[in-house]
Amino acid sequence: MNPRFQNKVAIVTGAGCVGPGWGNGRAITVRLAEEGARVLAVDRDLARVEETLAQAGVHRDAILPFAADVTRSDSVEAMVAECVRAFGTVDVLVNNVGGSAAGGPIEMSEEVFTSQVDANLKSVFLSCKHVLPILIAKGGGAIVNIASTSGIRWTGSAQVAYAATKAGVIQLSRVVAVQHAAQGVRVNTVVPGQLHTPMVEARLAGQRSGGDVDALLASRQARIPLGFMGDGRDTASAVLFLASDDARFITGTELVVDGGMTARCD
Repeated sequence: MNPRFQNKVAIVTGAGCVGPGWGNGRAITVRLAEEGARVLAVDRDLARVEETLAQAGVHRDAILPFAADVTRSDSVEAMVAECVRAFGTVDVLVNNVGGSAAGGPIEMSEEVFTSQVDANLKSVFLSCKHVLPILIAKGGGAIVNIASTSGIRWTGSAQVAYAATKAGVIQLSRVVAVQHAAQGVRVNTVVPGQLHTPMVEARLAGQRSGGDVDALLASRQARIPLGFMGDGRDTASAVLFLASDDARFITGTELVVDGGMTARCD
C-alpha cells in the first residue's frame, strides 16, 4: 500500500464505534495507520476503540487511544496537547463526531436540539479552533470534516437538528478553507449518504422502523442507484484522498459518497 501519510500525524475524533463493523471513524483511523500515519484515536468511550485497534492488526501500535468530550473546549484543548506530547505535531484533523435525532421543530425538545448542535457542529468548531494554530505555525495541513447528505437534501425522515447542523458543517468548512488557504491549510468535507454502519443496528432502526433492521436496510438501499450500501471504508477512502497530497489543489469543497442517491430527482 502506498504510504501517503508516512511521517504524518492525524487526529480522528469519533474513532470508535457503537457496535462491530466498519463505522466511519474506525475505518478512517485504520486506513490512516495502514498508510503510515500516527493517529490519535479520540472517543468519549474508549471501549469503543478496542475493536478499532483490533482491526488495525499490525498497525495498531501507530494508534494512540484518547478519551475526550469534543463538545467541551477544555477537553478538546487536552486532546490536541496530548497529540503534540505524544507525536510532536498535528498534520491532519478529521472531525467525525456526530449523530442524528428524530423529529421536526414540533416533536423535538429544545434540549435535544441543543445537544445536536453541540455534538454535530460545535465539536467541529472547537477542534478547528485548537488545531488551526498548529497547522498555521507549521505552514499547512489538512482538515476533513464529516457531514451528511441530510445536510444537502431530504433523505427520508424528519431530523431537523441533524440536517441543519450537517449543513452548518459544510458551510463552516468552506469559510475556514477560504480564510486559511493562504496559510497552506486545506479544509474539505466528506458527505456520506445511506451507509450500512454499526449505527444502523444500534440506533437508527429503533428511530425509524420500530426496531426492524431488515426493513430499514431495504428502504435505505432502495434509494441508492448503485444498488448497494457502502460502509465506513468508503467514507475513509474519500477522507484519505482529501487529506493527502493527492488533493493538494482541492479546498473548500465537498465529496459526496452516496452511491448516486442525491443525484436522483425522486
